[in-house]
Amino acid sequence: MAAEMIVDIAKTFPGRQPITASLKVALDPSTVLILFGPSGSGKTTILRCLAGLERPERGVIRCVSHTWLDTGRGICLPPQARRIGYLPQEYALFPTYSVSGNIGYGLSGLSSEERRRRVAEVVTLFRLEGLEHARPGELSGGQQQRVALARAVARRPQLLLLDEPLSALDLPTRATLRAELRTMLRRLAIPAIVVTHDWEEALTLGDQMAVVSNGCVRQVGPPQKVFSRPQNAEVARIVGIETVVQGRIIESCHGLATVDVGSAKLTALANDESGSDVFVCIRAEDVTLEMEGMGVTSARNRLAGQVRDVTSLGAVVRVGIDCGFLLSAMVTRSALDELHLAPGTPVVAAVKAGAVHVVPRRDHA
Repeated sequence: MAAEMIVDIAKTFPGRQPITASLKVALDPSTVLILFGPSGSGKTTILRCLAGLERPERGVIRCVSHTWLDTGRGICLPPQARRIGYLPQEYALFPTYSVSGNIGYGLSGLSSEERRRRVAEVVTLFRLEGLEHARPGELSGGQQQRVALARAVARRPQLLLLDEPLSALDLPTRATLRAELRTMLRRLAIPAIVVTHDWEEALTLGDQMAVVSNGCVRQVGPPQKVFSRPQNAEVARIVGIETVVQGRIIESCHGLATVDVGSAKLTALANDESGSDVFVCIRAEDVTLEMEGMGVTSARNRLAGQVRDVTSLGAVVRVGIDCGFLLSAMVTRSALDELHLAPGTPVVAAVKAGAVHVVPRRDHA
């Protein structure tokens, strides 16, 4: 039986939305659970409750076979007794300590020899050789992130908790480090819980995802499934992407990639190499529907298919199209009538290459 984490907590703050989070998730080695939601939704508070840095007024937290919190039985383990590695959003490195000093800070219970050996071990693991005596101010953003993660891992935790681990970096660096962070988490074989509001990070890093809104967990499942099949309107609003499907790049040249998706081929703006497994993400608002033979747009992607379903969303309508894969489009009610859209209607879905977002799917097998 797989190890599990069970969370059922209530935490209140004066003048703020209470946190009433409940979830149950398998924690196999290397599993990454994403806590996903907008700013202020309660993600970081949930993470801090797991770390023991916030104390819920009511609830239970169990990790594997250990009870960290059970207010009914008067149990509330302090952070140091929970065997967690915690990476805060701002990294919290000591500016006057060296890289080695920062990594070894939480190892005071070990002998000096064991502490030196443990520091050397994680310096090698996170490719920090030659930087042992550098101060945080002398490091790049990516190097600071690796030092902070090395410090969290050096204590050999049973669970890693990462709060927006890439948010302190500039956009180009974040794009580079997403796949690198996923590779590191895989290599460590330690389950992790990662807070983020970035959908690309959620898809790149996560095996499971919990959508958080107003202090509550609204849906839990694999990221692709949650993004493409939100179970209610609130989750759909939060995730904001209606089509997320698996694909494979079969050709890449001059910034344009050809991607196999189901039985269809798409052109996307991407520089990934041929053979790369990816998630293909398309917002419904970026899909234009035409009747066969109209050809009114200059979009590179023109996909012939049939309407599968039509769902009213008030002033607009979501249309599901089977075009070799299931694609969602958003149209007005007048467009629905003009195109005579109904289940079974043949239609062409036009999507510009720049609207086809490609996210690496490395290590998601």
